Amino acid sequence: MKINQILATELHINLNQVDQVITLIDDGNTIPFIARYRKELTGGLDDELLRNFDERLTFLRSLMKKRDDIIRLISEQGKMTDEINRLLDEAKTITELDDIYRPFRPKRRTRATIAKEKGLEPLADILMTQLTSFSLKKDVSPFINQEKKVLSVDDALNGAMDIIAENISDNAEYRKTIRSHTYNKGVLITKAKTEEDSVYRLYYDFNELIAKIPSHRLLAINRGEKESILSVKIDIDEDWIINYLSKHLLKNNDSQASTYIALATTDAYKRLIAPSIQNEIRNLLTTKSEEQAIAVFKENLKALLLQPPIHNQVVMGFDPAYRTGCKIAIVDSLGDVLAKTVVYPTAPQNKTEEAEKELLQLIEKYQVNIISIGNGTASKESEIFVAEMIKKTKHPVNYIMTNEAGASVYSASKLATEEFPQYDVSIRSAISIARRIQDPLAELVKIDPKSIGVGQYQHDMPPKQLSESLDGVVENCVSTVGADLNTASVALLSHIAGINSKVATNIIKYRTDKAAFSNRDDLLKISGIKEKTYTQCVGFLRVYASAEILDNTAVHPESYQATKKLLAILDYHINDVKDHNIKDIDERIRKIGLDVIAKQINIGIPTLNAIITELKKPGRDPRDELPQPILRSDIMDISYLKPGMILTGTVRNVADFGAFVDIGVHQDGLVHISKLSKNFVKRALDVISIGDIIKVRVIEIDIDKKRISLERIFD
Repeated sequence: MKINQILATELHINLNQVDQVITLIDDGNTIPFIARYRKELTGGLDDELLRNFDERLTFLRSLMKKRDDIIRLISEQGKMTDEINRLLDEAKTITELDDIYRPFRPKRRTRATIAKEKGLEPLADILMTQLTSFSLKKDVSPFINQEKKVLSVDDALNGAMDIIAENISDNAEYRKTIRSHTYNKGVLITKAKTEEDSVYRLYYDFNELIAKIPSHRLLAINRGEKESILSVKIDIDEDWIINYLSKHLLKNNDSQASTYIALATTDAYKRLIAPSIQNEIRNLLTTKSEEQAIAVFKENLKALLLQPPIHNQVVMGFDPAYRTGCKIAIVDSLGDVLAKTVVYPTAPQNKTEEAEKELLQLIEKYQVNIISIGNGTASKESEIFVAEMIKKTKHPVNYIMTNEAGASVYSASKLATEEFPQYDVSIRSAISIARRIQDPLAELVKIDPKSIGVGQYQHDMPPKQLSESLDGVVENCVSTVGADLNTASVALLSHIAGINSKVATNIIKYRTDKAAFSNRDDLLKISGIKEKTYTQCVGFLRVYASAEILDNTAVHPESYQATKKLLAILDYHINDVKDHNIKDIDERIRKIGLDVIAKQINIGIPTLNAIITELKKPGRDPRDELPQPILRSDIMDISYLKPGMILTGTVRNVADFGAFVDIGVHQDGLVHISKLSKNFVKRALDVISIGDIIKVRVIEIDIDKKRISLERIFD
């Protein structure tokens, strides 16, 4: 099958869509641009499918290149046949290609190659014929050769069997069948290599069918093995495999040669095939588990980045600590720093009264509305302190526990140093914790996604694959929300489709040296932005002060003329968009007809629908439509919890096995996947996402181990 047909079959799209998307990608268009502004060509394929398309296209092209290289290498040896070419053309994986090429691959010196050097390959061929007339004296004795160090009949037979064993091992069909059987019937067995307790205690005496082991378990086992706490092996019914090989290889039980073929068959499996196949399967399991873990990380990261911002609030960032004190930063509604300090309400200083007095004064002076508390070290003590303190404020103040993962990474980064050269590392961290609730996306893009901490086993993932996948998520999220050309940071601009860090820096420099951007077309004045780059990025950038109202929307400049024709047909003025005075637009469109309008303004239906959506809510932030975060004014300790209690919580992380929910105590509770829905759930992420606000019932509490088991309940 050709690449285009494979993509169409795998992704369940038609060939025309495949052809169009490949052309768009090869022309240098970014995935966000294709997803949003080329809907007519792609048939409305979304960003996620297009990224999968792009990754699969890259893989298939790599596969085809490898196939072509193998054809060339086998042809150079003069051994290419129509059958080999057919098998190569039908291969769907790198492993299948490797199996076919294995007999032709230049080998290091093996027992078989040494035997061939001794002239024993003809004897191996004689054995394989398994003639009834075969005899040791007649057929083997002639191969005894003192010069070649074949000193006896046994030497000759052992060498010939080594050649046969390697030939069996190199057979692609045998390997494919054995690999499939091992994968489907094999059992992964783990044993403890230590008597000490550890986080891997579940796997101290554990076994599970390879085909059914979930990714999070496999990755845990891999880590336990890497840390020399677990031993791991694959158990398989060897007799079945040897019988399978024997049926194909033993042709004449009346021949004495069949005895040696049987010995070579057993040796081929145990010495050559089994170790190789089992390593391949372990690698396959790991690769699949890593892909699943990356997929979970991607979905969690997307949900986290698209958390709704808390607008127009003065926020106190509270970075908890013990000995070094709690770092405080107060930022205004735009995120600008108003004040900073360090207080010591926690051990060992325990200066609670002094800290309370100072912070109450700051809260009153700057009219702080929300306190954002980092959830790291000393966060429980800090939360207790804050909950008691805000009871004494003169105006309502709430607090929120904020995931501070990556704050320390950001605060010590070059970006943070350039952004806040006047503050030390600890204060920068407090600023980040405050800003994270004002605009999670704008703040979190400054941090390496791997450090955000919403994945599982992310530190075990292939760094390049993980980074590319997560960068794609960040780019998608930033493009979904858009960025203000006059206020966006370098980090935010760098994730806009088509813009790299150098161009982003040039945009900031233009703002600093020249003036604010007055419209989108000013982008063309930036070094590094030519017409192609402009086309890719401009739709995702906003200029709120522009005289052109559409510069404050996701409408692409290439559609401005069509948009204004649309407004004229519907009897609107462009200022009606600015004044949000087009509430009856759907009714006016219905009277004329969407198809009629599309033809009149010469634009496709998908693009027309996208324009209409933007006109309804110019400058809209899609995150504002999501549930707002839960703000708290009081604290609850784990000891207060009782089985049966019903609480409202916020989902903080989602893994394959369930969701972790913040219910207002220091420890997040776990809703196991079996308790997430009324129906069977294969993937937790199919029914829940980070940021979801859900009702839960407490099932069980283990105070010593700080574990809370929950179940989701529905109204």
